[in-house]
Amino acid sequence: MATTTRNEKDACDLLDADHKAVKKLFKEYETLASSKAKSAVARKQQLAQQICQELTVHTTLEEEIFYPAVRAAIKEGDLLDEAEIEHGTAKDLIAQIEGGDVSDEKFDARVTVLGEYIDHHVKEERNEMFPKARAARRLDLVALREQLEERKAELMGEVPA
Repeated sequence: MATTTRNEKDACDLLDADHKAVKKLFKEYETLASSKAKSAVARKQQLAQQICQELTVHTTLEEEIFYPAVRAAIKEGDLLDEAEIEHGTAKDLIAQIEGGDVSDEKFDARVTVLGEYIDHHVKEERNEMFPKARAARRLDLVALREQLEERKAELMGEVPA
C-alpha cells in the first residue's frame, strides 16, 4: 500500500472531524445541563441521543476498519488494546444514557462523564495513534478514509435518528 500524502484528507482527518462534531454536541449539552425549562429538557434528550448515535457509529468504524488496519501496520499493540477497552467503557455509558431518561438526577452526570471520557480518548488518538498511523509505510490512509466513509453512510442509515 502507498503511504498517505498530507495534501489529501485521510482516515485520521475523517475520524477527527467526527471527534470535533461530537465535542460541539457535548458543549451544547453542557450549556443546557442546568436548565429546567421544558425546551431545554427536550433539547437535552435530543442531544444525548444524537451524541450516542454519533459515538456508536464512530466506535463501530474504528473497531471494524481503522483499528484492524492500524494494528496490522504498527507495532504498538498496547495502544490499540487500550483504545478498544476505552470503547467498551464508553459503550456502557452510552447504553445507560440511551436506556435512561433526562429527568433522572444522574442523567446529566452520565453525559458529562461520557464527554470527559471521550475527550481523554480523543487526545490519545490525536497525539499517539494518528501520528503512528500516518508514519506507517504500509498503511494507505486515503483509501482507508474511503472505506470509512462508505461504512459510515451505511451505519447512519441503520441507526435511528
